[in-house]
Amino acid sequence: MSNISNAFKNGKAFIGFLTAGDPDIETTKQCILKMEEAGADLIEIGIPFSDPIAEGSVIQSANIRALKSNTFLDKIFEAVIDLRKKTDIPIVFLTYINPVFNYGYERFFSDCKESKTDGLIIPDLPFEEKHEVSDYARNNDIDVISLIAPTSDNRIKQIAKEASGFIYLVSSMGVTGVRSEITTDLKTIVGLIREQTDIPVAIGFGINTPKQAAYLSKISDGVIVGSAIVKIIERYGKNSPEYVYEYVKSMKNAIKSNMLSNISI
Repeated sequence: MSNISNAFKNGKAFIGFLTAGDPDIETTKQCILKMEEAGADLIEIGIPFSDPIAEGSVIQSANIRALKSNTFLDKIFEAVIDLRKKTDIPIVFLTYINPVFNYGYERFFSDCKESKTDGLIIPDLPFEEKHEVSDYARNNDIDVISLIAPTSDNRIKQIAKEASGFIYLVSSMGVTGVRSEITTDLKTIVGLIREQTDIPVAIGFGINTPKQAAYLSKISDGVIVGSAIVKIIERYGKNSPEYVYEYVKSMKNAIKSNMLSNISI
């Protein structure tokens, strides 16, 4: 079992995302530790990239800020190695295939292992081309996280059958960003996934309120929140860790609460 399974062992997981190096790498490390302190169960670290096609304007802007602060892969790996002196929380990178290819597959996955990074999400890597990195990942004990979008039933089942770590269920078609409503029939999709695997399913894209987190955690194994956290970091910059802590704590408390058992979104 990979370290990722620990994120789900005590109930519904809260997964927090931020972009490495926004506004600088030291603030990123502080925010990660504060998210864990607030109850986060797994951290998603975005690797800055100039063309993040799955991201909305909030995370696109964070990528630009991080690149301007010279946040590149070597510095990110060093940051994770430093974090590992203080925490063993599961950590997953979100990146695109181009930075991994340019860094070199063998070197990239070897550095993931050395830094004790647990998994990798590559939104622009089609399921049919997953084999391009799967051997490198397997040899270094890295889970390549599968994304499932609201598409055909057959495709959902096919992806779920080969998934590892956890499944990232995309709540809505389109790019990342906060949403006032999530109307996709996610309960049915989770049911289709459950027919194929018992790997945890976490829902992401658009989740930003405690109400949404509470409801979606009832039909899945956890929720993923990115843009809302990145907006806090954009607003408060180097002073953001305490604000990130308060936000993550409110979301985790909502997930844990039984008071919202009949709520809908």
